[in-house]
Amino acid sequence: MVLSKFMPSNPKFAAKFAEAARNAHVTAQALVDLLENYTDVEGKVQRVRDLEHEGDRISREVTNLLAESFIVPFDREDIISLRDELDDLVDDMEDAARKLSLYGVEKPLPQMAQLARVVEQQCALLAQGMPMIEDTGRARDLAQIAVQIRALEDEGDTISDDVQRRLYDGVHDVPGMIRAMRGGEIVNLIEDASDQAQRVAKTVESILLKNA
Repeated sequence: MVLSKFMPSNPKFAAKFAEAARNAHVTAQALVDLLENYTDVEGKVQRVRDLEHEGDRISREVTNLLAESFIVPFDREDIISLRDELDDLVDDMEDAARKLSLYGVEKPLPQMAQLARVVEQQCALLAQGMPMIEDTGRARDLAQIAVQIRALEDEGDTISDDVQRRLYDGVHDVPGMIRAMRGGEIVNLIEDASDQAQRVAKTVESILLKNA
């Protein structure tokens, strides 16, 4: 691995961020499974919640590592931003899963699974790219990953916009309106996760550019 002379090496941070990205990917896979195979809902929601707790643990370890480290691979502010953005990514997915249970959703909208699949692909790319974060020689590879994540975010926006246009079609009573509102809220949460994945990619790209 070739490191820029302006980026001091402390591989513990890259390892923790790679672990956080892998956890985000596993969380996205669990959300996809929940939405595409809508059985044992409570058990699958609990699985997502457990992974969110795992993300919190990793986030705390990054905080502790930052407090005890004299040498850090890039700006402390960037470390904090990346930590928080990865944590928020998993939080958005957990919130969507929890609302499915909380609202007693009998059958999720098909677009929810489509959106979750977009997020899963984004998280797979983050998990692929995160180990390169201290390797300035891989900046071009990471830039390509960021482009793919942005393209997927655009795809997610298209799916979400389609839901919003059709959300209240055929709704003529209060229970139907409540179901539609709750469905729209869950769609928005999954879209938030897609947006958050793009923010993570932009932060990683920015870190490499600043330290190139």
